Amino acid sequence: QVQLVESGGGVVPAGGSRRLSCEVSGITFRVYIMGWFRQAPGKEREFVAAFSRNETNQGYADSVKGRFVISRDNAKNTLYLQMNGLKPEDTAVYYCAARYSIRDHSSRVYIKGDEYSYWGQGTQVTVSS
Repeated sequence: QVQLVESGGGVVPAGGSRRLSCEVSGITFRVYIMGWFRQAPGKEREFVAAFSRNETNQGYADSVKGRFVISRDNAKNTLYLQMNGLKPEDTAVYYCAARYSIRDHSSRVYIKGDEYSYWGQGTQVTVSS
């Protein structure tokens, strides 16, 4: 049925770059808002980046703004997160998430985890120093 599968994680030196992918199946990708979250050991899951409905807006956590870029390829049913200038504090499991948006009449970027319905299994990103 519904699957969100993240990939692209691994170990990267501080200052390096990495691109995460989230391949989506089982839903009509274009009518779902997509976002990225992350969770470090012992910490709560936190917002990283997301689109609004129809990709009208993008939102980023202050901690990653200017370094990370969210994008999506609707033809491939895939969400991406390009991560540049990585820091050790970026080390976390990264999750993609999907929210049904067809009845949403706003352009708000959703930054709370409980505003999303579907989640991937996560991919580990470790930034060494």
